[in-house]
Amino acid sequence: MTDRIKRLREESLDAVPTISSERGVLLTEFFKSGEADGLSVPVQRAKAFHYIMANKELYFQDGELIVGERGPAPKATPTYPEVCIHSKEDFEILHSRPKVSFKVDEKNRKLHDDIVFPFWSGKSHREKVLEHMTEEWMRAYEAGVFTEFQEQRAPGHTVLGKKIFRTGLNGLKEEAAQAIKELDFFNDPEAFNKNEELKAMIIAADAVINFAERNALALKQMADMETDLKRKLELQEMSVICSKVPANAPENFWEALQLYWFVHIGVITETNPWDAFNPGRLDQHLYPFYKADIEAGRLTEEGAKELLHSFWIKFNNHPAPPKVGITAKESNTYTDFALINVGGLKEDGSDGVNDLSYVLLDVIEEMRLLQPSSMVQISKKTPDRFLKRALNIVKTGFGQPSIFNTDAIIQELMRQGKDIVDARNGGASGCVESGAFGTEAYILSGYFNLSKILELTIYGGYDKYTQKQIGLDIPADFKSFEELTEAYKKQLNYFIDIKIRGNIVIERLFAEYIPVPFLSILTEDCIKNGKDYNDGGARYNTTYIQGVGLGSVTDSLASLKYNVYDQEIISLDEMKKALDADFAGYDELRAQLLENTPKYGNDDDYADDLMRMVFEIFFESVNGRPNTRGGVHRINLLPTTSHVYFGSVIGALPDGRKKGIPLSEGISPVQGADRHGPTAVIKSASKIDHLRTGGTLLNQRFAKEFMYTDEGIDNVCRLVRSYFRMDGHHIQFNVMDEKVLREAQVHPENYRDLIVRVAGYSDYFVDITDELQEEIIRRTEHQN
Repeated sequence: MTDRIKRLREESLDAVPTISSERGVLLTEFFKSGEADGLSVPVQRAKAFHYIMANKELYFQDGELIVGERGPAPKATPTYPEVCIHSKEDFEILHSRPKVSFKVDEKNRKLHDDIVFPFWSGKSHREKVLEHMTEEWMRAYEAGVFTEFQEQRAPGHTVLGKKIFRTGLNGLKEEAAQAIKELDFFNDPEAFNKNEELKAMIIAADAVINFAERNALALKQMADMETDLKRKLELQEMSVICSKVPANAPENFWEALQLYWFVHIGVITETNPWDAFNPGRLDQHLYPFYKADIEAGRLTEEGAKELLHSFWIKFNNHPAPPKVGITAKESNTYTDFALINVGGLKEDGSDGVNDLSYVLLDVIEEMRLLQPSSMVQISKKTPDRFLKRALNIVKTGFGQPSIFNTDAIIQELMRQGKDIVDARNGGASGCVESGAFGTEAYILSGYFNLSKILELTIYGGYDKYTQKQIGLDIPADFKSFEELTEAYKKQLNYFIDIKIRGNIVIERLFAEYIPVPFLSILTEDCIKNGKDYNDGGARYNTTYIQGVGLGSVTDSLASLKYNVYDQEIISLDEMKKALDADFAGYDELRAQLLENTPKYGNDDDYADDLMRMVFEIFFESVNGRPNTRGGVHRINLLPTTSHVYFGSVIGALPDGRKKGIPLSEGISPVQGADRHGPTAVIKSASKIDHLRTGGTLLNQRFAKEFMYTDEGIDNVCRLVRSYFRMDGHHIQFNVMDEKVLREAQVHPENYRDLIVRVAGYSDYFVDITDELQEEIIRRTEHQN
């Protein structure tokens, strides 16, 4: 890193996350002005966005090479009152909570209290959502059966494709204008709605072009006043770049990076999408510019790295928008899950690794920032050199990059009906979720507590946490294991029906009240269809439900089958008494459950067959059920931090787990239950059909010294290749020392930069909750 990048990086790391009322105030000003009166909702939204981008404060860090901030300073995070209006109490929680806090000064509290809250209270989308949910949905939500991503955030989870790098926003505006000319008002009953949406797209594109021009003018003024010749020339060049992109297609590497960043700021200012927008296949998008600049002598590898370093810092300046309540518990992190994809395949099916791919890996290692998250796509055509280079970064304990199976992702997307070229251009975003980049709106709707369903099953639908009857009243005196599993299936289907009904209502509310014309103009085929991203305008439209606690529910079912029905060591009634007592007085039984009962993750079909059974029940309950956007519901298996929250709402389980302890995460085994090494884990995990999901998450933990030899790297490389030959979707590694983690718990001030892999993301160890710290430490450490 250059000295300037070192300084900018430190400034980003030292910046304190704060709440900025700027966006909320500007949005309120627009709607109170009367400018929105009589306009269609898409045009209202576009004009409001234009007003925000035209009036928001510009911010420039001394020495930066990529410009543009969402708020008035790094880590100044706006509010989105039209989506979620925070109360005074919410602000105090955000300000004072010990982990993932956002400081709120008196000025911003007063602006919120005097201007924003009075106008939006009773009008926010969050309030609309909760008003439209059924009593059954509310009971299940409050009990922790499932969560709802759109309770405080807007639909997102989309990734930029390559098209804008070839056209710029002016090219997309021209397409939208032509689509308006071709509307058939005589035969198409949707022509008026399409006309309004397309008009809104053009206005929204102009908003971001205007924002770039504001930056260009400010940079020119800064250049005129600059006395340092080198910086003066940089500022002049940056001004020229901002006057050109994103309106026009970029012609060099620097322009391509700045184009993307303006687009990124636009998307995350328009609304607060879950997860953050991201550039996806960054090496594929940038390589033509990089190669041309290098060959022409306009750029060196060192110069490219400095630009990329600056680009990385911009991501790190933008924490996820603040969350409170259950939504905070399911994803309690500053990380906003912008996931850079590196490697994979090209459109023609050939290896996609290029010189820039290796440069990006250098940048990932050198910057060592939580944001953007990074991953490598590994296909059977990917050279081992590339995978080993990635593993040599992983071994440092950073938790990045995570490792994905390109061949599996392509098969997953094609099974869902995607074109093979679109599938090859795709990858993963967020934690592990597959999508066709630039062409798909794949919206995550929330986490589903697979283990909670088992607890409800063995208690006849009665919820011990809320002390209410929330499930089906099925008698729980099961005479056989088959009766128990049939009841589990009925309860799961019942709650999936509740969840999907809620999803359908929420989708329609977003389509009607919160269109996103700027995100729409970026996503194929919203222009062609004349429809919004939130209303089925994209080429592909998927809704995901994420299963959580697969290892925990599997081990609990294995325990019931083995100890109650097969070996008859204990009756079901006695098991329930032990669970009610949280195993107090049942030490001998708990030892049997923990030590002498089959467990998932050990290549033991007794347990693994039950894991596969749960997978099939969940898959059949969700897969293929229509959403309202012309697509269907599908499943994936990942937790973020919801396995901690879900564990807090469940009592003791038959696998020996005590009340309140976090569940297993992703498709990983229960923490400490895998005892036969990493190869047994991947063999167990491969027994589900990953290709019928939209993503699965597998975490493994290695002792620090294991990967610090060439032999260790070779062994992990072979482990990854073996798992991917079995169609595993994803794997990632925590390389850490338990002694260091324990010391960090006692003296957090000495370990501020200690990073660990949590689930599909990395985080600072001292920033995560005590419960999550313990869960990570409890994960099995593999020595060889």
